Amino acid sequence: MTTATAETELTPEPSAAAEPTGARGVPEVVRRRLATLDNWLNPHSWAVTLVVVVIGAILRFQNLSQPKGYIFDEVYYPTDAWDMIQHGVEWDEKTNGPAYVVHPPLGKWLIALGEMLFGNHELGWRFPTAVAGTLMILILVRVAYRLFHSVLLAGTAGLLMALDGFQLVLSRTSLLDIFIGLFVLASFAAIVLDRDHYRRRLLRALEDGYDPSKTASIPRIVPWWLLVAGVLFGMACGVKWSALFFLPFFGVLILVWRWQARRSAGIRQPIVAGIFGDIGWGIVTVWVVLVTYLATWTGWFVTNTGYFRHYREANGLSEPPVIGALRNLWHYHVEAFHFHSGLTERHIYQSWPWQWLLLGRPVAFYWNNNGNCGAPSCAREIILLGTPILWWSFLPALAALIWFGIARRDWRAWAILLPVLGGILPWFYYAVKDGRTMFSFYVMPALPFLILAVVYVLGAIMTPSTGIVSGKDRTDRQLIGTVMVGAYVVLVALCFAYFHPIFVGQLISYESWSSRMWLGGRWI
Repeated sequence: MTTATAETELTPEPSAAAEPTGARGVPEVVRRRLATLDNWLNPHSWAVTLVVVVIGAILRFQNLSQPKGYIFDEVYYPTDAWDMIQHGVEWDEKTNGPAYVVHPPLGKWLIALGEMLFGNHELGWRFPTAVAGTLMILILVRVAYRLFHSVLLAGTAGLLMALDGFQLVLSRTSLLDIFIGLFVLASFAAIVLDRDHYRRRLLRALEDGYDPSKTASIPRIVPWWLLVAGVLFGMACGVKWSALFFLPFFGVLILVWRWQARRSAGIRQPIVAGIFGDIGWGIVTVWVVLVTYLATWTGWFVTNTGYFRHYREANGLSEPPVIGALRNLWHYHVEAFHFHSGLTERHIYQSWPWQWLLLGRPVAFYWNNNGNCGAPSCAREIILLGTPILWWSFLPALAALIWFGIARRDWRAWAILLPVLGGILPWFYYAVKDGRTMFSFYVMPALPFLILAVVYVLGAIMTPSTGIVSGKDRTDRQLIGTVMVGAYVVLVALCFAYFHPIFVGQLISYESWSSRMWLGGRWI
């Protein structure tokens, strides 16, 4: 697909001035405003998707069992996962009783799947995270294609994620954050599909004779993709509660997209019209989220050995069937919330939200200086560090994104910006409120949207707004823009290759390792 396609998708909607009536009596302006991506089966887009995903998979699965042993917080989650296979819940081997943990079980159950397949060793507990990291690349490519309608921009989005050291390290380490990143991104993909489904159904109703000027009702539309988003979001919450930060931002997107669709269809009072349906389906979706979340606690419900499983009974309180179990689980959640709220103990690798996008304090996951590297002193490190050229592009891209969102009134800009805010702003609140202990990997769920922000700006560079240039000048501008975008991607790739040894724990000379510590003590 040519870059000209991307240009039309990054420009504001056309005026509602009178235009020729299109097929089946629907004005062309209305048809354009309700248009969605119809050629999602485009073989070129799937070919690019396959190539990018294969690149990402090779980087994530190659030598996945190295280094040996637990690295960083792998001392917690793989061991919990193995215990869950044996007991159905997390287990404390020292006391031979249930363990008190403060994160929901789903992420550990996913790690347990790898351990059941390959055994309780490095490949077993890291395989699921590598799968999750690879799936994130796949979903990001398809989301970018649906947003920008450009094979080139979609492939660029996936390639930037494949070449990001931050996502790579979390894909190769058995922590929970890659799973919450996967399910939050998948939830977003589902609500984008729901947006397209809603608009297609409105357009079909108009084609079938629905006249919004003669009726106060709107067509009945079952939002299947919204319900899928509810399931996926419930799974995200089943990994970590911090997924809830995205809920209000996703809710705003869903409502605004529905209002815009009804306005584009010519429905009078688009906010009021259909509001009961919006609220009703919103309530249903929240229930889907809740039921899905509770389902992730199945192991705790069906055994009698989970922590606080019979808290009420043990304290002389009534514990009726079902309700008693739910009240015990509620008590568990209250205690876990108090734990998180009071977690202010200092840590050598903690960082604050305003440092994350600047790579102000990455986390060292692994360090070893043994081995023969052909130099007097050697180093082997795994550091949770984003590819610097990519990450230092995020803040300028976000500033440009806000400008384009205002100047071009482009829904895509706000669709990208709101999840970024959902993934970062709440952490600012907790940092200022109580100085809670935080780490840079908390930003993982926002990463796909930060990459989309960069890709959006690259698309704007590559394809200027309609009316600025035309003819040969436009072609030259697009060519120059494409070369600039290509040069940027090459620089990111070279930067990734340079830092790759400290993303995967390759043995290098100490001098070579030291040369990669660009910010000195902040990275050591």
